[in-house]
Amino acid sequence: MSEETIFSKIIRREIPAEILFQDDLVTAFRDIDPKAPTHILIIPNHLIPTTNDVKSSDEKALGRMVTVAAKLAQEAGIAEDGYRIIMNCNKHGGQEVYHIHMHLVGGHFLGPMLSQDR
Repeated sequence: MSEETIFSKIIRREIPAEILFQDDLVTAFRDIDPKAPTHILIIPNHLIPTTNDVKSSDEKALGRMVTVAAKLAQEAGIAEDGYRIIMNCNKHGGQEVYHIHMHLVGGHFLGPMLSQDR
């Protein structure tokens, strides 16, 4: 897997993105193709290609991703009604960028988690 992704460039602010949060561990920004009224991506600042590649040394960044999701959900006004956080892994899981990322989606009723269509 490559050491460079589009997300790496967003973290370094080399390409434009609406960054909502950034610290030494994670970066959060609005998805360019939102699937809900609120759709934010939260990523670790160091490259982890898939959830299969997570190591125990990554736990602090992954924990920060969850706490940042809760903070951003509160700021977006979706915390009380509810929201979904999603991480995809590899092709069958729907992963498109091989730099793990959490989708924070909400702002309306999201329906069942998985489609019944196969």
